[in-house]
Amino acid sequence: MSYGQVSPGPTHAPTCFRHPETISYVSCHRCGRPVCPECQVPAPVGVQCIECVRAANKAIPQAKTQYGGTARAGAPVITYGIIGLNALMYLLQWIVPNFTQQIVLVGTLAYWEPWRILTSAFAHSQGSLLHIAMNMYGVYICGTLLEPRLGRLRFIWLYLVSALGGSLGVMLLSDPLSATLGASGALSGLFLALFVVFRTNRSALRQMGIVLALNAIMGFVVPGISWQGHLGGAVVGAVAAAAITLIPKGPKRSTVQFVLLGILSALVIGILSISAFAIRWPYL
Repeated sequence: MSYGQVSPGPTHAPTCFRHPETISYVSCHRCGRPVCPECQVPAPVGVQCIECVRAANKAIPQAKTQYGGTARAGAPVITYGIIGLNALMYLLQWIVPNFTQQIVLVGTLAYWEPWRILTSAFAHSQGSLLHIAMNMYGVYICGTLLEPRLGRLRFIWLYLVSALGGSLGVMLLSDPLSATLGASGALSGLFLALFVVFRTNRSALRQMGIVLALNAIMGFVVPGISWQGHLGGAVVGAVAAAAITLIPKGPKRSTVQFVLLGILSALVIGILSISAFAIRWPYL
């Protein structure tokens, strides 16, 4: 008796699931799909495909800063960016005719030219390089201490709302015909934020208190220094820092922080708008 031979069905060489034209006999250790050399990622056991590695990385909890921001290794890029922007604006003040006159804060012009409220915080006196040098040195010192602890987003928000607070102090307390410029308001906010962040470090508080007292005295004694901008930036900066640092840890901490910062920002902008509207009437 003879038996016929059964012909096997057609066989196909396995191909990479991302590159179907490439034959591969190596499979991902996680999902089992064939992967070509281009898509292989070495693992402790075998290899994994790019997609499995990407999915695994997403599942890893991100490291957080002391106050809930995303921890990032390396230099404080926001601090350096602020210093770079101030330096660029200062360069433009020298090379662009009448540029300084277009960006300084003048209370009577704020209603029609509202950009001055913020741009004035990135302009500095052309009469003395010491003005921008001292301010940027202060931003560097405060930024390298605060940015790694707060995180980039919280730090830049603190800086900008403090800058607006400085302009608010000028709008409420200065002569509406005077011109004000400089990062001192924002820097005052950062400095008061240091007090909030290091509130339990008595040695640091003692040293910062001496510097703060000297700056406060200079603001009232030395002519040309806007104590109004210093005061406004310091108050708003301290409130912003409190909104970030005093919220206890928990799943909702970031949400609460940003809601409070949003409320503070809206309040500062609202008062600035009302002030600009009120100041304009006598000069219409």
